[in-house]
Amino acid sequence: MNTTITDVFFDLDHTLWDFDKNSEMAFDRIFKSKYPNINTLDFIEKYAPINQACWKLYQNDQISHIELRYNRLKLSFDALDYQISDENINEIANDYIEFLTDNNHLFDGAIEVLEYLKPKYRLHIITNGFASVQDKKINNASLDGYFNTITNSELAGVKKPNSIIFDYAVNLAQTSKNNCIMIGDCLDADVNGALNAGLDAIFFNEKNIEVSQDIKQIKHLLELKKYL
Repeated sequence: MNTTITDVFFDLDHTLWDFDKNSEMAFDRIFKSKYPNINTLDFIEKYAPINQACWKLYQNDQISHIELRYNRLKLSFDALDYQISDENINEIANDYIEFLTDNNHLFDGAIEVLEYLKPKYRLHIITNGFASVQDKKINNASLDGYFNTITNSELAGVKKPNSIIFDYAVNLAQTSKNNCIMIGDCLDADVNGALNAGLDAIFFNEKNIEVSQDIKQIKHLLELKKYL
């Protein structure tokens, strides 16, 4: 247990909340209902890297929220050579956001590690997701009782890796940076963002990416017990 750490900050999507699994379920529901000729797994194969690339542009303020929601679908349908109108894309985008939060699959060990950490530390979330969507995810997955504060990019006015969002979260938590550690799946936004802002960080390397030896990393959430 790290005796200098009092506050543990988590990313939400791809760290606690299993975005890929919940996303696939939301698309499967849409396609089976309205587009039965689209194979969900074929779509997800195209969508997953495109969505990740669009989110990176959004994080760096290169596209807007509206462009993110449209582009990731349009580019995925184009990659499948599937003809679809902008009107239908916007309808799918709205249905997707509505259905996504109905699913509440978490990464293996999420609740167990939160139960382990909760008596020892103050727990918080820092997310680049949209406030109303993230709040629903947290509530529907019964995560709300674990966290003292939840910082999202709408509240902070900037997105990770911008140091301002980490400053905002630390101030909201009424703590100091040298007592804080950030846990997340994105090297750029979560790990380097936190380190550059003056917090410690642990990389949730669930996909087993090769990273520098000096980066603290875990491949399963329960491995946090080694550090905290």
